[in-house]
Amino acid sequence: MMNYGRLEPKSQSDATESSETAKPVTKSKSKLKLLLLIAGITLIVASAVSVALAVSLRSKSSGGGSGSIHRQPTKAISRVCSRTLYQNLCVNSFLDFPGSLSASDKELVHISVNMTLRHVGKALYTSTDFNNMEMSTRVRSAYNDCLELLEESVEQLQQSLISVAPSGEANNNAQRVGSTDDVMTWLSASLTNQDTCTDGLSDAEEGEVKNLMQDKLKDLSELVSNSLAIYSSASDGDELGGIPIQNRRRRLMREYSGTEFPEWVSKKERTLMEMPAAEIQADIVVSKDGNGTCKTIKEAIKKAPEKSSRRFIIYVKAGRYEENDLKVGRKKTNLMFIGDGKGKTVITGGISVADHVTTFHTASFAATGAGFMARDMTFENYVGPEKHQAVALRIGADHSVVYRCSIIGYQDSLYVHSQRQFYRECDIYGTVDFIFGNAAVVLQNCNIYARKPMDKQKITITAQNRKDPNQNTGISIHSCKLLAQPDLVASNGSFQTFLGRPWKMYSRTVYLLSYMGGHIDPKGWLEWDGSFALDTLYYGEYMNYGPGGAVGRRVNWPGYRVITSTIEASRFTVAKFIYGSSWLPATGVAFMAGLSE
Repeated sequence: MMNYGRLEPKSQSDATESSETAKPVTKSKSKLKLLLLIAGITLIVASAVSVALAVSLRSKSSGGGSGSIHRQPTKAISRVCSRTLYQNLCVNSFLDFPGSLSASDKELVHISVNMTLRHVGKALYTSTDFNNMEMSTRVRSAYNDCLELLEESVEQLQQSLISVAPSGEANNNAQRVGSTDDVMTWLSASLTNQDTCTDGLSDAEEGEVKNLMQDKLKDLSELVSNSLAIYSSASDGDELGGIPIQNRRRRLMREYSGTEFPEWVSKKERTLMEMPAAEIQADIVVSKDGNGTCKTIKEAIKKAPEKSSRRFIIYVKAGRYEENDLKVGRKKTNLMFIGDGKGKTVITGGISVADHVTTFHTASFAATGAGFMARDMTFENYVGPEKHQAVALRIGADHSVVYRCSIIGYQDSLYVHSQRQFYRECDIYGTVDFIFGNAAVVLQNCNIYARKPMDKQKITITAQNRKDPNQNTGISIHSCKLLAQPDLVASNGSFQTFLGRPWKMYSRTVYLLSYMGGHIDPKGWLEWDGSFALDTLYYGEYMNYGPGGAVGRRVNWPGYRVITSTIEASRFTVAKFIYGSSWLPATGVAFMAGLSE
């Protein structure tokens, strides 16, 4: 099968340039000190928690003995580890961890997250030692991605650890305790982070830094996967987002109690999403002509507070903004960007994998700070299809909302990287895998435009990369329109267009009540590589319509289904799939909580 997608293309010029070594890039000392401090504190906190728990557990065991002379797992360890994908690692890691041999099933949940946090924190701490080593541009890009992703994982695992603390344990951060939905999201995102990091390194050329990093990352994905499986099975009585996972008991679905849309945001924020930009009292106004607070978006982000508990508004006036490395970092929470409209306020860029960086690093705009919101603007990557992967917008921010925006690119336009996301009334343009990633995301009332690709390419709308059956992730496309751009229409059927293809083993994508134009191939879906993932993926279609909506000639893969049950279909609505009852309604973005109004 011709590879025109996720794997980064190699050409003769690629091989020549990528072999050149970049000069060591010395990050600011303050940044490195901060990373070291974060990782150090993480290890201290995790160690303190583990010691406290171990003392508690030993006090419960008879005589205080551990009985670990023969390193035999207890029944609780064997039972808990039997639910994981990496059982030998699970057993051995528990045997090496203080207190595990006298722990109950529930206490092992806490221990599992704790020891995973310690391993990730140690990997972050020791990986900073490689910063001043010589490495190529591509390896440097992958290395920097890994530091960022490990740092995010540390925070996600810390939040999870606090939330799964056994009842009776002291908790000095009660305000940060998350629900079952939250912990599932954080652990799922942490696993996605490890996967993104290792993918970036695997695509880079061989060398000392790559080898050293791969050694530091050894077993991290498996440890997070085990923690996710253990927590998921221990949370049997709780709602986990209606995830149809093989061999998992059905969970009762809670009913959505809202009216118009989910409860991510307050009534005030709901008003902000509909209010004319001129009437909004913005905290910062960005204007290229100097008639605002800042001239650049990067300067506005820098001025925004960290860990803000209130909505902080940045109004970006009409203009074309091209700024390198434009990102709302994880500490910049609750930022809302308001533009003057699609095509008027344009955030653009021209970085692609042809520049010897990772796909993750190509985004014209990226956001990881929780509570990110954007309305009435365009995000664009203007490089053509010949440059392959080139992201216009990447989001890994939990509880994010994108409303009335355009996302324009060719391959990999919209990177829905991780956590919970909602898109409403957006226009999304692309060719290959142009909606991809591993978030729990719903796109509603959006226009999804297929563009003319390069010769011999096939158009694939989605490439969902759920790696683990316990991740609460997937792409839900609800009440949208799948349309063809004029250049594609003019090609007279020369290019096939598919609804998606499976990037990873448990890829999950559904289309609900959406219009499908005649450009959609009757087969519907495209293989990634032979029979890979065809029996483990979950691809579904529910009551779609239009010339391309007929399902009579669809693929007959084991993992594909025509959904006929409203109960099954409703599992991928806002209220059920991204837990709308807890965050979305407050945004003020209109949405359907269920299948229809």
